[in-house]
Amino acid sequence: MEYKISVIIPVYNVGKFIERCVRSLMEQTMDNVEYIFVDDASPDDSTQILKNVLTDYPRRRDDVKILTHAENKGLPAARNTGLAVATGEYIFHCDSDDFVEKDLLSTLYETACRENADIVWSDYYISYPNNERYLKQPFYDTPEAALKGMLNGRMKYNVWNKLAKRSLYTDNNITFPAGYAMGEDMTMMFLFSYAHKVAYIGKALYHYVSNSASMTNVPKPKHLVELKHNSDRVLSFLEKRYNGTWKEEGYSFMLLMKWPFLTGHNSKLYPLWKEWCPEANSHIWKRKDVAWRIRFVEACAAHGQFWLVKLHDLIVLRFLYSFMYKK
Repeated sequence: MEYKISVIIPVYNVGKFIERCVRSLMEQTMDNVEYIFVDDASPDDSTQILKNVLTDYPRRRDDVKILTHAENKGLPAARNTGLAVATGEYIFHCDSDDFVEKDLLSTLYETACRENADIVWSDYYISYPNNERYLKQPFYDTPEAALKGMLNGRMKYNVWNKLAKRSLYTDNNITFPAGYAMGEDMTMMFLFSYAHKVAYIGKALYHYVSNSASMTNVPKPKHLVELKHNSDRVLSFLEKRYNGTWKEEGYSFMLLMKWPFLTGHNSKLYPLWKEWCPEANSHIWKRKDVAWRIRFVEACAAHGQFWLVKLHDLIVLRFLYSFMYKK
């Protein structure tokens, strides 16, 4: 069968969530889809749960592949394993602790065909234990504009709310950075740089399940190394791809990468902000497309006024946001 879409789903230690994920995929309204599950040597019973759930969907049996790593290789490597065997015209990535709307694939694919688009993205939900938050994404009419939106933070570079032509990966030798999981989804930026046409759907189709394990705690040295590797990878790519003409976009991206150090509810992260990419600090106020509040907090940090950064964290992030987005 010639598949229209290949869905790649890495599996690792998601026993509590995988059933909901699998059912939401198996119950898609679209056919001609192959589902590639990659067990990254998961220590729990995730794969057994997966197999049990699949017995409820016999008509999907021939469309499902389950691949297994002999040892844990990490999320980027699992995505690469799926890409290596994918045959669909388009690629969609789904994380196995998340879930999707039943018309996700059909809506994305029909839009791609109608608009002759290489990449299609949509809005999404952040799912908390007791409620959900709707995350609207911006509309851009060209791949270049969308890429610049990702570099300045207005658009998220997540892989899981985007459908992309497989040829973008294969024709340009694009893979995920094996061994460097933190920030591995920056790879999506590479795809946009090679796309000819893009499209946007103003509807939330994906449910991203919020994980409390994030930069709200002091990040491990390993995670910082991974993040630095992946951000440097993007900067190096931009330099070569655009012949050094995207300098300001590069500085904007550096500041975007540092921003979590100022919003992690932990003042121990503040020194990291000053240590990372200090050459970008003089470009804070040049980013007119970034919210004034963000630029103000960054400017405070650049001048060592971390008491104002902490005040912003307490008033805006802890109080106002907790009220607006009760979890």
